[in-house]
Amino acid sequence: MTTPGIPLARPATEEEARAVQDELRDRVVLDEPGPPPGSGRVTGVDVAYDDERDLVAAAAVVLDAATLEVVAEATAVGPVSFPYVPGLLAFREIPTVLAALDALPCPPGLVVCDGYGLAHPRRFGLASHLGVLTGLPTIGVAKNPFTFTHEDPAAARGSSTPLLAGAEEVGRALRTRDRVKPVFVSVGHRVSLDNAVAHTLALTPAYRLPETTRRADALCRRALREATVPPAAQQAVTRQAPTS
Repeated sequence: MTTPGIPLARPATEEEARAVQDELRDRVVLDEPGPPPGSGRVTGVDVAYDDERDLVAAAAVVLDAATLEVVAEATAVGPVSFPYVPGLLAFREIPTVLAALDALPCPPGLVVCDGYGLAHPRRFGLASHLGVLTGLPTIGVAKNPFTFTHEDPAAARGSSTPLLAGAEEVGRALRTRDRVKPVFVSVGHRVSLDNAVAHTLALTPAYRLPETTRRADALCRRALREATVPPAAQQAVTRQAPTS
């Protein structure tokens, strides 16, 4: 995994977290197209919470981008390290997501987050935050438009409309299935918006959500169920070795 040498910040307050966002946001790269869809590897990351035990589980699932077959997968479970604050959710998720990515036995390629990148009130959602910390190309594919507006895309798969903050396009509302409600795609880091949309369509041959998200969601939920003792520190378990 590419590591540009940016240390993981662990802010103690909302003010400190916003200061970290302000500092890292300027490092987001928006002028690279990113890897072509259907090539190399693509990795989905997702998290699940157990509020009673104050645990968060993260999963990273690597797929062959051409076949969508699983190449490798890993999980991490750890304590929730930041309170719930809208707009600052990345600070709750980043530590365990990074642990899961670090446990992978192969490079992840493009990373697809179940959430937002630039489509974020501070233009620095999880996909952007994760991309800057790792140096990896990242995109966000979310289930809802957050606080932004959009026209409804045409009914056919592949139709899209701008996701807008006023006049600013922060992402796209994308129809991945005919006459099924859209998903909301935004750039994270080192990927163009057009390419992010193309990747999302390549990852949704049969369902509304990308295969990366579907598989990572199932895996992190399983990891949370199997976490019988709250760990003192993050733990990661590789589930499947790479096939090539």
